[in-house]
Amino acid sequence: MSNHGKQDKANSSAKRGISRRQFLSYTLGGAGAFMAAGMSLPMIRFAVDPILQKKAGGTWIKVVEASKLTNEPQEFKFKIHQVDGWYVSDPELTAWISKDDSGNAFALSPVCKHLGCTIGWNTEKNNEYVCPCHGAHYTKDGKNLVVAPKPLDEYDLKIENDWVYLGPIKANTRVK
Repeated sequence: MSNHGKQDKANSSAKRGISRRQFLSYTLGGAGAFMAAGMSLPMIRFAVDPILQKKAGGTWIKVVEASKLTNEPQEFKFKIHQVDGWYVSDPELTAWISKDDSGNAFALSPVCKHLGCTIGWNTEKNNEYVCPCHGAHYTKDGKNLVVAPKPLDEYDLKIENDWVYLGPIKANTRVK
């Protein structure tokens, strides 16, 4: 066999296989892709799992005995258990609960619809809710009188076994 034949045979075998540089490049690239997938899958699951979980129905919170309610609004504090994605907390909320002229109980949110300050009842001795921040005024039913663009929000309310239960906040249904 001549030198020329050996050279052709060496060139043809080099063309069939991969070089050492290509092997290392493929190996490192594959290992890097495997590690990137291993790191990103838990992050994707962390972000998507809370979205896929079924939402619980509206929960009712036991707040006060119905016999303690009066026609004069009273401030009641209560805690709710909330899960926001992976964050679990028990914030304390407040509601102004009273009875209307027909004796029906209702609960209003204390959050002013102007800029979100906390309102108080009868602080100016005028039988109105008043916002201490910017002077918004509301009637006993939560109707906006001055400054605020909307009436106070209302809690869903039910009475069972002489206890007042509050549900989610909704737009005020007492005023138009």
